Amino acid sequence: MVINRQIVQKDAYYLNALDLLDEINWFEKVMQARLKNHYGEEADFEYIYAITPPELTNKESVFSEFVRFYKLSFSERLILILALLPHISPQLLDVFFNKITLKDRGNTEFGGLKGTAHSGFLPTGETASFLLSGNDLSKRFKVQQFFDTDHLFRVHNILWLGSSPSNEPILSGQLLINDEYIDLFTGGKLRKPSFSMDFPAKRISTTLDWQDLVLDRHTMQQLNEIRIWLEYGNKLMNDWGMKKTLKPGYKALFHGPPGTGKTLTAGLFGKLAGVDVYRVDLSMVISKYIGETEKNLEKVFSKAEHKSWILFFDEADSLFGKRTSISDAHDKYANQEIAYLLQRLEDYNGLVILSSNMRGNVDEAFGRRLQSIIHFPIPKSYERSILWRQTFSDKIELEADLDIDSIADKYELAGGSIINIVQYASLMALHRNENIIRARDIMEGIKKEFRKEGKTV
Repeated sequence: MVINRQIVQKDAYYLNALDLLDEINWFEKVMQARLKNHYGEEADFEYIYAITPPELTNKESVFSEFVRFYKLSFSERLILILALLPHISPQLLDVFFNKITLKDRGNTEFGGLKGTAHSGFLPTGETASFLLSGNDLSKRFKVQQFFDTDHLFRVHNILWLGSSPSNEPILSGQLLINDEYIDLFTGGKLRKPSFSMDFPAKRISTTLDWQDLVLDRHTMQQLNEIRIWLEYGNKLMNDWGMKKTLKPGYKALFHGPPGTGKTLTAGLFGKLAGVDVYRVDLSMVISKYIGETEKNLEKVFSKAEHKSWILFFDEADSLFGKRTSISDAHDKYANQEIAYLLQRLEDYNGLVILSSNMRGNVDEAFGRRLQSIIHFPIPKSYERSILWRQTFSDKIELEADLDIDSIADKYELAGGSIINIVQYASLMALHRNENIIRARDIMEGIKKEFRKEGKTV
C-alpha cells in the first residue's frame, strides 16, 4: 500500500490517518508472511513476530496515544488493527476470499464471515488465531486469552467476539470493535449517540442557571449534597481509598408533581459537572418480551460507562416500581428485570437520577440503594411569585390592574404550569400587536392549566 505523505494541516484526521497507514502496512506484511508460510511459498519472514510494528513513541495521534497508554503487545496491536480494517480499509482482507480453494466455502482456518450489506471479508476470532498462531496449537490456546472477560479489550469495552450459534466454536464469533473507538481512531473524538432503538435515550440540556431554579430551602440543601459529590466524588473514591467500602456512583430519587423542576435540575447538574445528561425513553426500553427490557437498558448503560454521563429516568415508576408476588411466569421475569436493574444501578459509576410523581411508587429495594431521596414540592406562595416574575420577558409590561403577587398567593401552580401560562399570555399580546400582558389572558391560561388536571377555577 502506498502512503501519501504530502504535507497538510496536522489535524486529528491527518495524524490518525498517518499512523494508521503505518499500522496497516505492518499488518499487511504480517498477513502476507503468514499466508505464504501457510501455503509453503517463499516468504521474506518465516517468523511473523520478527516483523517489528511501527514505533509510536513520539507520535501525536489518538491511536498512538491509545497504544502507548495500554502498552499493547504485538498480538494485541494485530488484533486491534484487524478489528478496524473492515471500517477503514476493507479491501485489504479480500486476500482471504482470493485464497479460497474449496467450492462454496472458505478455508476453515481463515474464519471470516460475509455481511448482509458489507460485501467484504468480516474477520472472526479464527482469523486472529490464524494470523497469530498459524498451525501452532499452543499459540492458538494463548490467542483465546485476548477475548477473555478479564482482558483489557473486554474490561474497557474496546473489542470482543460476537456470540456464535449454540455449540459452535467460540472463535467463530465475529471480531467486533466498539464504534466509539472507531470514532476516536479516525476523527479523534467521540460522536454524540443518536436517539434510536439502539440507544433509547435523548440528550437534554438547559440554557438556565442555578439562580433560575426556585425551590424551598430544604430541597436545595439536599441537592447541594449531589453538587458536592460531583465535585469531590472522584477524590473520595480514589485519593481517600473509599472504593473498597463504597459503591460506585451516586443514585438519587426525585419525587414530586410534574413541573416542579426535576428535569431542569438534572440538566443543571450536567452543566455544573460539564458532562452530558441523557433522559432514558422508557417507552422504548420496556418490552413485554422476556429479556428484552434488560437488553434495551444494557444498550444505554454500556454506552454510558466510563464517560461520567448523568442518566435520568423520567417517570421511573414504570421501570422501578414495586415488585409483585410471583403468581405466574410473567411475574417471575418481571422481578428478574428488577433484580438486573438493581445490580446495574449499583455498578454504574456516574450519577443516576430516578424521577417519579410519587415516592410510594418506587420499590423499596431501590430505595435502600439510593444516596438521596429528594422531594420537589409545589412551590409556596413566595416562590411562585418569584417564578412568575422571572418567567416573563423583559420586553413586556404588565397591565395596571394585574397583581402578580395576589395571583401567586391564590393559585397553587407548579413552575411548569406557570411557564405555560406566561407563554399563552405572551402569545395573546403578540397577536394583538402589543407588549402588554393582560389579566384576562393570565386567568384564561390558569383555567387551561387547571382543566388539564380536572380542576376548575
